[in-house]
Amino acid sequence: MVNVLFVCLGNICRSPLAEGILKDKVKRKGLKKHIKVDSAGTSGWHINDSPDGRSTDIALQNGIKLDHSGRQLSTKDFIKFDYIIAMDSQNYNDIIRLQDSNPNEIAEVYLIQEFDDKQSGHDVPDPYYGGPNGFQLVYNMLDESISNFLDHIVKHHNLS
Repeated sequence: MVNVLFVCLGNICRSPLAEGILKDKVKRKGLKKHIKVDSAGTSGWHINDSPDGRSTDIALQNGIKLDHSGRQLSTKDFIKFDYIIAMDSQNYNDIIRLQDSNPNEIAEVYLIQEFDDKQSGHDVPDPYYGGPNGFQLVYNMLDESISNFLDHIVKHHNLS
């Protein structure tokens, strides 16, 4: 089983959307028994909260239902997950700092845009304070990167 954790700041906008997108792609490829997906936030602001309604709406417009309650990243996640995927460089740095304090680290940590040649090295912007167009932009960025990330998982773990 390959375990993937997407991480953003509050775990109500980008990371639950990324979780939903990957779950949908995994289901469509018949890989549900091989890949498990979750999301978390580096902050504890939205623990147990549902995803932001704008993320939920964009997901539904693209045929995806988000089913997640907000949670905070913990040191246990570095043992439980094979991949921890950050939405932006600030959260990536926070993840690395937490990982450095965990001597039993297992997870590989990446920025999601590392899996998109056109966007490599760029952050997925936080759409929280913007309008609905920002959520569509985030969806589009994530959709492409997550497709490439899933291809990486399938190849790297010999899944079919």
